[in-house]
Amino acid sequence: MDETADISGNASARPGSEQADAELAALAREGDEAAFEELFRRHKRRVALIAARFFRRREQVEEVVQESFTKAFFALGEFANGRDASFAAWLARIAFNASYDELRRQQRRPEGALEELTEEATATLSARLRGSGTDAEGEAVSRDLATKLLARLSPEDRLVLVMLDVEGLSVSEIANLLGWTGSKVKVRAHRARAHLRRVLKRFL
Repeated sequence: MDETADISGNASARPGSEQADAELAALAREGDEAAFEELFRRHKRRVALIAARFFRRREQVEEVVQESFTKAFFALGEFANGRDASFAAWLARIAFNASYDELRRQQRRPEGALEELTEEATATLSARLRGSGTDAEGEAVSRDLATKLLARLSPEDRLVLVMLDVEGLSVSEIANLLGWTGSKVKVRAHRARAHLRRVLKRFL
C-alpha cells in the first residue's frame, strides 16, 4: 500500500493524520477489513510499547496487543460516537486497560518477584538509589529493575506509577485515559509511592 495515499487511494491524505485514522475507523466500522488492517499496522508498535511497560515476556505483550485491537474493533462505534478526537489516544486507553486486566489475571507472587533479584542486581539498585539526588521512587521506576520491584504492587498501583513515572502522563491525562477522577489518580499515586518506599527500604 502506498503510504502517501489513504485507504481509498487519495494521495492528498496524510497517513499519519488523525483525520485519516478517523476515516479508516469509519470504514472499518462498516466492515472494511483493509481499513482495520491499516489501523493495526499504524498503531501496533505503540500498543506493544504500552504492554511492554508492564510485561517482560513476549507472549504476554502479544496477548495484550491482540486483546487491545480485538476490543477496539468491537468498540469502533463508541469511538465514532465519543468525544475522543484522536484514535491513537482512544486506542491507548484500551491498551492501558487491557494491560491492567492482564496484570490482574497474572499477578505474580511478591516473594517470587524479589527472588529474581540477584545479589549483584540488589547491590546495583542500592548504590544507584543511595547516590541519586532525585526522588527514589521515580528513579526506581525508570530503571530496568523496576519491573521486578513494581511486581510487588497491586495491579492498580502499578498501572498508575507506570503511567506517571514511565509514560510521563499528567494526572488529568491518566484520569481521562482510565475514566477516573483526578482525585482518585492522586490518591492511588500517593498510596503506590508509599508502598514502593517500603519495598525500597529493603535495599537502602
